[in-house]
Amino acid sequence: MLGLAVRQDLIDAVDAALRHLLGSLLGEEGHVGGVVHVHEGTQVLQLEVGHAGGVNDVLVVGDVDDAGLAGEGIHEQGGELAALNGLGDRVDVDELAAGGVGLPSARALLVDALLQNAQSVRLVRDSGFRKLVRDFDSYSDADIEVPCGLRAELRGYQEDGFRWLGTLERMGFGGVLADDMGLGKTLQVIAHVLGRKEEGATGCSLIVCPASLVYNWMSELARFAPGLRCVAAVGTKSARAASIGSSAELDVLVTSYDLLRRDVEIYSGQHFARVVLDEAQYIKNPRAQVTKCAKCLDADARFALTGTPIENRLAELWSIFDFLMPGYLGSREEFAKRYESPVEAREHDASTLLRCAIGPFVLRRLKSEVLADLPDKTESVVYAQMEPKQRKLYLASQDRLALQIQHQEDKELKGEKLKILAELTKLRQICCDPSLCFEGYDGSSAKLETCMELVSQAIDGGHRVLLFSQFTSMLDIIERRLSSEGFSTLMLTGSTSKEARERLVRRFQAGGGDVFLISLKAGGVGLNLTSADVVIHYDPWWNTAAQDQATGRAHRIGQRHDVSVFKLIVEGTIEERILKMQEAKRDLAESVLAGEGVKSALLTREDILALLGSS
Repeated sequence: MLGLAVRQDLIDAVDAALRHLLGSLLGEEGHVGGVVHVHEGTQVLQLEVGHAGGVNDVLVVGDVDDAGLAGEGIHEQGGELAALNGLGDRVDVDELAAGGVGLPSARALLVDALLQNAQSVRLVRDSGFRKLVRDFDSYSDADIEVPCGLRAELRGYQEDGFRWLGTLERMGFGGVLADDMGLGKTLQVIAHVLGRKEEGATGCSLIVCPASLVYNWMSELARFAPGLRCVAAVGTKSARAASIGSSAELDVLVTSYDLLRRDVEIYSGQHFARVVLDEAQYIKNPRAQVTKCAKCLDADARFALTGTPIENRLAELWSIFDFLMPGYLGSREEFAKRYESPVEAREHDASTLLRCAIGPFVLRRLKSEVLADLPDKTESVVYAQMEPKQRKLYLASQDRLALQIQHQEDKELKGEKLKILAELTKLRQICCDPSLCFEGYDGSSAKLETCMELVSQAIDGGHRVLLFSQFTSMLDIIERRLSSEGFSTLMLTGSTSKEARERLVRRFQAGGGDVFLISLKAGGVGLNLTSADVVIHYDPWWNTAAQDQATGRAHRIGQRHDVSVFKLIVEGTIEERILKMQEAKRDLAESVLAGEGVKSALLTREDILALLGSS
């Protein structure tokens, strides 16, 4: 509700200025306009929004105070419109009348969502505005045909994703396809690119992905859309330059994040119909060079693919959206003030506002929601207990680090972050096998023995195993032990070439090897390993998203057996406490994408001491 200190001449001036602005916008194709009426006596703010055939700019004025008129006799008492504050820069009446003020078109959907529940607002939408909102609400029924040349049958949810991508591109927006791993994000994008070509659209699509997935993309493109002209921008600098330079003659150009960073000057002269970032968490750090390079790309449409849009903190989501639609979530500082800090402080209104803002532009489906025929997945934590010799080494290292941290000020702690992380890593290695950090150690490893029992039982039961670890040196130890006991193994690490990687995957899928040993970072994404139905996580990573991605190598479309997932944990150690931290980080993502409460996922001094069992 608005309270009015009557100055009717000012009210009339505001109304006239906004009407003038709306009239000028509606006279130009591709704008949405808004008018605010403030009525004395009724104390109701009426918002009229109109659409004129396009969505390039939007003006929506949420309250008079936000228009820079506070202190001029009009003020807000209610607060129901507070969520609209900060959606645009503060302006005065003259600026409004001059027609130089607006908001990004994507805000129309946010404003519509927020004003649905504002009791003191009468919202009047014209037919064009209603169509804009309706198109998003019913994208699955959009008149967009699955391309005839697609050599795959899309599942229902994949057709929905295909039409969602098409709806976004036609309206000039970007979006995040955030489906659970294994649901076919690649296929949905290929269908979209092929569909646009069959509709007569021209231009090249640029796919940017991790280096390990370049050939996977090329293989999938050839398999599902052989009619597309596709080239991988790899090889020597001159070869890459030639490929990039010929993009106008191509349908799809595929490159890696690393090569994008090296070739950014060559890309500066190229225009693309669309850019798709696969595993878009690679640009989660806004200060990273690869992030800056991605944001420099010139394209009509931008999309991001990731099963983990938020791994550790909300700033990662901001970075992805700053690539998709620069400025939509404000500057980094504005985002931190408006969303990040309040959400981490468990302020429900901030979480609601953020979900309203990103909701239309994030499509996320989980396996449990869309794949009724996918075999079950069971997850178990298997605990191991250290023998006295291993425990003595662990406790000595843990107590020394805890004593050091307890006597440090927060400022000192921040300056020695890398050193502390190295010490925490040492504790995790002792849990895996003390020989990783103590040369000449001749005692046992409780976890290794537990792992061998699990593997033996799985192989005896006719199962095949994926075993993940962050430590390649640990994988070497496990490989030697498995070989000594007669098990056949394959191994994939960061040093495995892209060509060898493909050969290893084909060999395992064809039945070669009892156990596939994979480093988490190198093999957690982009692999289809459905011939395995047992997954062992030898050591826990800081956030569960990476481990979930790795599990998704087996539990995905094409899996015919129930999948058993085992997490090996040494009881009473840092590993047990990492499990709790993982849940906090899972909550961070779900609070924004699904609407629950959230706890900050940042490591504090207290967090570190808790990891050491000293809090």
